[in-house]
Amino acid sequence: MIASPSHLFPFAAAPQPRRRALLALAAATVLSGCALSPPHAAPESAQPSAWKEAPAVDGWMPAVPGDTLAAGEWWKRFGDPVLDELAGRVQVSNQNIAAAVASYNQAQALVREQRAQLFPTVSLDGSGRRSGNVRGASNAASSYSATLGADWSVDLWGRLREAGTSAQAGAQASEADLAAARLSAIGDLATNYLTLRETDAEIALLAQSIEGYERALTITRNRYEAGIAGQTDVLQARTQLLSAQAELVGLQRNRAVLEHAVAVLVGAAPADFKLAVAPWRPVVPTVPLSVPSQLLQRRPDIAAAERDVASANAQIGIARAAYFPTLNLSASVGSSTSRVGDLFNASNMLWALGLSAAQTLFDAGATGARVDSARAAHEAAVARYRQGVLTAFQNVEDQLSAAAALAEQAGLRREASEAADRTEQQQLNRYRAAQVSYTEVVSAQASALSARRALAQVQLSRQTVAVGLIQAMGGGWEAPWLGSGGGTSRP
Repeated sequence: MIASPSHLFPFAAAPQPRRRALLALAAATVLSGCALSPPHAAPESAQPSAWKEAPAVDGWMPAVPGDTLAAGEWWKRFGDPVLDELAGRVQVSNQNIAAAVASYNQAQALVREQRAQLFPTVSLDGSGRRSGNVRGASNAASSYSATLGADWSVDLWGRLREAGTSAQAGAQASEADLAAARLSAIGDLATNYLTLRETDAEIALLAQSIEGYERALTITRNRYEAGIAGQTDVLQARTQLLSAQAELVGLQRNRAVLEHAVAVLVGAAPADFKLAVAPWRPVVPTVPLSVPSQLLQRRPDIAAAERDVASANAQIGIARAAYFPTLNLSASVGSSTSRVGDLFNASNMLWALGLSAAQTLFDAGATGARVDSARAAHEAAVARYRQGVLTAFQNVEDQLSAAAALAEQAGLRREASEAADRTEQQQLNRYRAAQVSYTEVVSAQASALSARRALAQVQLSRQTVAVGLIQAMGGGWEAPWLGSGGGTSRP
């Protein structure tokens, strides 16, 4: 048996007006895949093949396990459990991160809103009314109506899809901004916390020196009372002791400020937060380096800039869609009767199908201006992306250069501190033997203390540079959507 056209095409047997509407619907569905934005790809930018300042031996980089960094928990490489606990609190309670999370959730909601516009909207309207003469109820009458309607703006030229693509890119940029906010907050925490611990170490050095100065003052007084030393020696010893005590007060103030900063970063009031004195661990982790090209996926700010380019690219298609007509399909079915029970009676049902199209014929070049504006905005986004890439490469090179210089400087500072310690002890022994004046002892003690503090400070600088290098490398975060050239899948 040969199938009739009504079996092959259900709308073939439909009435002529409805058949035309269904044909228009089918044509609109075919055309709705069109898109007017240029194909998007991550903009080309200068990418060196290797890091200029990276330490290398015969062209080979030493292999360093990067499991912790790859997992994003880079702060654990410093081996401080208190820092680990504080980093966990930052991710939960830091208000800048909370604001970034809210912005990301808002961007995701905008994506869902844009995607919803691709589908028809369905509405149900109902009403009931009773009217009559105010003189009596004999002429009162009731009327009821119910209408089910649907409306669909057909995305002939991909305008709505481009809006969804733009919103999706914006959401991905917000995700990268969230990663950047988390990286920045934990980086600030690590820097402030490590500085606080180094300050504790300097306080301990000063306290130890103050004890020595107090003993030296006692010895000098005894020698003065015995007529062996002059009063000048006593005054010098006292001046040295008071100066060290004043330095100690300044360090204690700096520690309090750092503790307040850590409190705010973990979302606590400074009055309710306290960090007990603990030994400083001057661990300088070795940061595993990726090749420069991978920086484009690992830096959240670069990922966000690339997503801004994708969003701007989609806006070109949205602007160009205004050159073409818009098509809207509508349908409704309803009933109107004097009794509620008759609302769903088939004899009272009325249906309607509608098709409307609109085309701007003259707008004095406004559409062209909007397209040009979208193209210019895209070019600006590309320029910002390329500038961000160059800045990122600069940040990494700066941190690598600083790390290499500080490593060499730390060795020299250590040797200088050891030499100053020996000189201090020798001068004290010679003073007790009346071979030198107390001025030389004071100078040796001041030099020894300064060398010890300089060694601690360069060790802290190496730690903070490691933090900066980890941040410059993206902190182990990676943009999942940039793994294959930065394209954005259309929703």
